[in-house]
Amino acid sequence: MTTSPTAHLAALSAAGLQRLQSFLNDGSCLLAFDFDGTLAPIVAHPESARTPLPVIRAMEPLLRTHEVAVLSGRSVEDLMTRLGFEAHHLIGNHGAEDPACPLSLQRAPAYRARLDGIRAAVASTWSAALVAQGVRMEDRGLSLGFHYRLSRQRDAARRLIAELLAAEGQGIRAFDGKLVINVVSVDAPDKVQALQSLMTRRGLTRVLYAGDDASDEQVFRQHQDPDWFTLRVGGDARLSAATFHLNATSDMPMFLAACQRRCSRLQ
Repeated sequence: MTTSPTAHLAALSAAGLQRLQSFLNDGSCLLAFDFDGTLAPIVAHPESARTPLPVIRAMEPLLRTHEVAVLSGRSVEDLMTRLGFEAHHLIGNHGAEDPACPLSLQRAPAYRARLDGIRAAVASTWSAALVAQGVRMEDRGLSLGFHYRLSRQRDAARRLIAELLAAEGQGIRAFDGKLVINVVSVDAPDKVQALQSLMTRRGLTRVLYAGDDASDEQVFRQHQDPDWFTLRVGGDARLSAATFHLNATSDMPMFLAACQRRCSRLQ
């Protein structure tokens, strides 16, 4: 993994806050966040995830000064039930689902159909083996997630998932998350492409992006320039390509409050 030379610079340090204040110099900056592990803590059962109230309260003032986007591996419909605030832009399925993008809507049926073979295989021949290994498939419509957090033999669970995808998956792209293997159509946009499309449509050139896992690292690696404020939440900062680091999701309210203080000076 590529490592940024300043990947271990704490976002809430004096230097980090100084950079944050200079970055949020006007309302033309997009504030974009992953959901699970970034705005909301990772939980054993994904259906239990919710944005904590302190994060919601800290986010609300920012919605009045900046455009806010949330990008998630979840479907947009699922995300809306868990967020607790009305973001200006919601993008789901790791970038494949963007309800405000006509091209995304046009191609969505093809993205979904590309995963039908895996769905059918899991419902029939692979069901018992997955259950025995403690693997649960989450069907998000335009993506699938194979969760093995509750497996007692995680290496064996990963091997089983890999075997399934090799046998049944055609025209797919698979990538790791936190104790989950995600699957999308090979031609579906990723988070980088979805973000760039949103910024182009909205005429924005600067973005603060916060995330916590492998799909977010792709964004961090491709954008290490002054127009991007990249923030890794949790994990080993030395292994991240993000420019700044936040220790845990529990620090997000403090970080958002720092953003709010800067934005208040602009009003």
